Amino acid sequence: MPADQPADQPAPTQAEISALIDGNLHLEGPMLPILHAVQAAFGHIPAAALGLIATALNLTRAEVHGVVSFYHDFREAPAGRHVLKLCRAEACQAVGANALAQDVLARLGVDWHGTTVDGAVTVEPVYCLGLCACGPALSLDGRAVGRVDAARLQDVLRGVGV
Repeated sequence: MPADQPADQPAPTQAEISALIDGNLHLEGPMLPILHAVQAAFGHIPAAALGLIATALNLTRAEVHGVVSFYHDFREAPAGRHVLKLCRAEACQAVGANALAQDVLARLGVDWHGTTVDGAVTVEPVYCLGLCACGPALSLDGRAVGRVDAARLQDVLRGVGV
């Protein structure tokens, strides 16, 4: 399954998850490669994967969950068809990122990490996109956009059909 699978796809099977674990288990420090492989395959880290990964790495399920929840790029639920990341770092906040964030969340009717009802967009906070001189900044499906104001935000959202 592609990483941008719709949220209504069937849950991955234990065999599919185990194959990804087995394919990365030989690597040094295999936890992160396994988690990246699982997320790349299914668009998120399914709850069913935590126990399988824990068993394979001789860890507790809580330890695996701790890693998944620590890193912002890992998702515990499928994302929408498009992922909009808003910079929350100080440089962007100094030039209007908080107002931009409130506008985006209100316009899409979601909270942080939320996905629009139609599954089109997931909104996530990110702490620096490297566009500090061009804030406020966002990225849409990995494409960075700087100096975002209401008009540019409208263009970005219109580009994905929102």
